[in-house]
Amino acid sequence: MIDASYVPFGLEPIEQASRDEIAALQLDRLRWSLRHAYDNVAAYRQKFEAAGVRPDDLRQLSDLARFPFTTKQDLREHYPFGMFAVPQENIVRIHASSGTTGKPTVVGYTRRDIDTWSDLMARSIRASGGKPGMKVHVAYGYGLFTGGLGAHYGAERLGCSVIPVSGGMTERQVQLILDFEPDIIMVTPSYMLAILDEFRAKKLDARKSSLKIGIFGAEPWTNSMRSEIEDSFAMDAVDIYGLSEVMGPGVANECVETKDGLHVWEDHFFPEIIDPRSGKVLADGERGELVFTSLTKEGMPVVRYRTRDLTRLLPGTARSMRRMEKVTGRSDDMMIVRGVNVFPTQIEEQLLRCTGLAPHYQIELRREQRLDVVRLLVEARPSHADEASRAAQAAALAAHIRNNIGVGVEIVVGDPGNIERSAGKARRVVDLRPKG
Repeated sequence: MIDASYVPFGLEPIEQASRDEIAALQLDRLRWSLRHAYDNVAAYRQKFEAAGVRPDDLRQLSDLARFPFTTKQDLREHYPFGMFAVPQENIVRIHASSGTTGKPTVVGYTRRDIDTWSDLMARSIRASGGKPGMKVHVAYGYGLFTGGLGAHYGAERLGCSVIPVSGGMTERQVQLILDFEPDIIMVTPSYMLAILDEFRAKKLDARKSSLKIGIFGAEPWTNSMRSEIEDSFAMDAVDIYGLSEVMGPGVANECVETKDGLHVWEDHFFPEIIDPRSGKVLADGERGELVFTSLTKEGMPVVRYRTRDLTRLLPGTARSMRRMEKVTGRSDDMMIVRGVNVFPTQIEEQLLRCTGLAPHYQIELRREQRLDVVRLLVEARPSHADEASRAAQAAALAAHIRNNIGVGVEIVVGDPGNIERSAGKARRVVDLRPKG
């Protein structure tokens, strides 16, 4: 693992700039971005005028609070290309979300946007401890999902050798790690656990693999899961953040020497934290919903895009730019169970305290006799698969959840390998409650 005194090579000047220098750059770029959106996207022009604001009303950074929010619904209403700000012939790449809860959200990139994205992904990999010449195993999905190609272009930009494996075929993933000896793996944290399971199924010591750095994103994960991965692989596990509507992965990244939250690349994205209910902008240090405005995007600028991710902004440490705390969950993933707010990451934190249980889980929400009931499906580790051990682990986990979260949960401990594995984002919550 990388020593805590690690100093990355070749930091860009903006990564060490003063807060005043960063703010001046942001104000200049924000004025351009608002004007670009207003002049070239009818939907933004209508929203601005309805809110009684024009781009010239931005005289200082705090004036951004006067401008309207953009939501995923806005993007869906203008599907597929209604939010693009340049002619179609200037769009060189189109990505889209999965669309599992409605129409997919579509994103367009100009050549300059792709270059910016590649630069920021290279910056993110370098912040994670990556160096030119390292081999990078990319197990994010390729295609419309931004993960695979975003990681790929960034690794190449940094000067790394890319192994574009994509997701799935877990046995092959392990074989290629053994044969090609990559230094870095980029993948969702839940799928990294599936890769770990395959190492163990083959009776291989994951700590002896070539992997030195794991760059994990696309879903919330806890510091407890970080410890599980780092201890199992003898690697540094670093968090990366992004979303397709804003750019893709590489909007923010942890620095390997501190691992104390993700530095937002504030020269390209302006972050705000708002109260999810009122929309009021909160001060740095207060927890709320993360909102982003793009500062340099040409193809599809976003103005005050509501991510639904819950976090808080903190001062910079390893870099001058502010940090965002690890995302604890999404406002639309929050479960309200008998009046208690519960996030999947809270459940995960307690599960990882139980040494006899694997770190795979799924939460089922049911309604029985007008009351919400939580059923937590987990699986035993092979060394604790007997009935007595399962019962003891279930009782311990139920007590941890009741004492630390405040809800009663039915624990079902299945056989090893019983929980569905996903090569992409894990499906953590299954809501079986009647609608309406």
